[in-house]
Amino acid sequence: MRKLVVTLFIIVLFIPDLNAQNKILDSLENLVQVQKDTQLAATYNELTWQYRTVNKEKAILYGNKAIELATKINYSKSIAQAYNDLGIIFYDKENYDSAIALYNKAIEIRKKLNDELGIAKLYNKIGIVYQKQGVFDKALENQFASLHLFEKFKNDFGTAYALNNIGILNQNLGRFNEAIEYHKRSLAIKEKIKDRIGVAGSFVNIANIYLITQDYKNAELTYLKAIETARELGDKEYLSNALNNIGNLYKITKQYDKAIASITESLDIRKSLEDSKGIVSCYGNLGDIYFEKKEYKTADTIFNKALLIGTKAVNCLPEINKVYLSYSKLYETIGDSAKALNFYKLYSTTKDSLYTDQVGSKFAELETKYKTLEQNEQIQKQQFQIAKRNYWIIVTSGLLILGGLIGYLFYRRKQLQQKNKLQAEVLHQQELATKAVLFAEENERKRIASDLHDGVGQTMSAAKMNLSALQNDLKNIDENQKLAFEKAIQLVDDSCKEVRSVSHNMMPNALLKSGLANAIREFIHQIDNRIIKIDLYTEGLNEKLDNNTETVLYRVIQESVNNVIKHSGANHLDISLLKDIDGLSVTIEDNGKGFDTTDKHKFEGIGLKNIQSRIHFLKGTVEWQSQVNKGTLVAIHIPI
Repeated sequence: MRKLVVTLFIIVLFIPDLNAQNKILDSLENLVQVQKDTQLAATYNELTWQYRTVNKEKAILYGNKAIELATKINYSKSIAQAYNDLGIIFYDKENYDSAIALYNKAIEIRKKLNDELGIAKLYNKIGIVYQKQGVFDKALENQFASLHLFEKFKNDFGTAYALNNIGILNQNLGRFNEAIEYHKRSLAIKEKIKDRIGVAGSFVNIANIYLITQDYKNAELTYLKAIETARELGDKEYLSNALNNIGNLYKITKQYDKAIASITESLDIRKSLEDSKGIVSCYGNLGDIYFEKKEYKTADTIFNKALLIGTKAVNCLPEINKVYLSYSKLYETIGDSAKALNFYKLYSTTKDSLYTDQVGSKFAELETKYKTLEQNEQIQKQQFQIAKRNYWIIVTSGLLILGGLIGYLFYRRKQLQQKNKLQAEVLHQQELATKAVLFAEENERKRIASDLHDGVGQTMSAAKMNLSALQNDLKNIDENQKLAFEKAIQLVDDSCKEVRSVSHNMMPNALLKSGLANAIREFIHQIDNRIIKIDLYTEGLNEKLDNNTETVLYRVIQESVNNVIKHSGANHLDISLLKDIDGLSVTIEDNGKGFDTTDKHKFEGIGLKNIQSRIHFLKGTVEWQSQVNKGTLVAIHIPI
């Protein structure tokens, strides 16, 4: 390997033109023709790495050649290197399961070589893959294993970046205090080894956590340190990120002039880097600031610039999606409801598209796995055909075994059919029971509402009339007695209103008369907008729905709104009801404190269980999407 490095160094010295990469590859290809054994295996390793950014499929081909040759000559170091490089290539291809499998194979060989520092680097890479997949517990486990080995060998650079990754993982898990401590430990080491780019990155990570936890003073001070470090280094990427982030901080704290200055400087840098995503993001942030300043024309102009650039660029969909939402709020504020609804639809559509793209990439990964399995199956079939020609006795035995297996499978199939029938009947009985409970519940609500309105309500009204009539007869009473009498009448009057309100909520007249949309609208109007501002969008609900569907959805939306008011701390709520040929879609989105949807205890309450059972009764689906401090979205779909 040492000879190879010297050879490559000489090659690089004599490449003066712009095709240096291609000439290196050509030179390495030529070396393959004259080398053998360990030198050839090392060249295959180098070709794997060099082709990584040029031609991934060719890189994989040379990686497999390196493994094949190195295994043949028992050159373990080359095998470990090939698995390592192939793991990186499959990570770049977003084939994460394959990347982890390759890294683990490299670890097995590194353990036999007693190469603990190499193992530490592999644990670090595996942790990054698990973090990318969102499997944070396994990511932490591997990062801590990496940290232990880096500290053992006093490798400051590796230690600093393992601590940095652990900090990021704790931030992902919402453990903000622990995250800051790990980032500070990482920062101290980076300052010690004079890794200035790493220092700037740590400052940004720490400041971001302060911003999330609303510690705005420390966030500002830390962002300023990141900006100062990035300016000293001349690193435009870090500088632009830090300026954009501190601009958002100033926007949150309503220091609009500072916010505009910081984001404008970030925008100029993004333009010099020709970074379309960064440019659209900066324009979107500037537009939001001018919107908050109520300079609506300026905000409109800036949002338009963002869309002009974003729609022409590649991979700007998340940034464009944010601008669509901002545009919708702008037009809603200035009273142009048609444009506001149009941009909200664009926002919803692109948000769905983003989700579809993520699912699509996952399907692409699964398709790759399927093709690999299919190729392996084809190889196995060919091997079976060879065995069939040479060993007919084994084939005969195999057919007998296969016959027995088919009989067993037939027996198992019958058992499964019986089990499925039983499960179907159980589900049918559960559905009937749920329907009966809901029917009984609504009938009881109607009865209580009727009793309250026609019984208690009429009695209270009669009491008020009698008291009012009696008031005319009581002329010779002093002022205190008169005030006490009037207060009694007022209490009776308030009780009448309360009884009417309770009976109406238990069975809303608007639902019985003019449908779901009007019932929801009337329910919202009863809520004080000083407590929470609620926006309602409806489409396609011109005709009444089935009574069961309307009643169940009214109760679900009523329960959801009450949950937002009681628990979320939100000051704004969007409710959308859209009916089309596919069914009825309902979204309820607030800007409250949110919650951890992976915490099963959150779904053990009666309220959420009632919502789930009601929606399942209608053969629909309900999902909760939420993150801590980022609000909650309830998405419901009912097939019509």
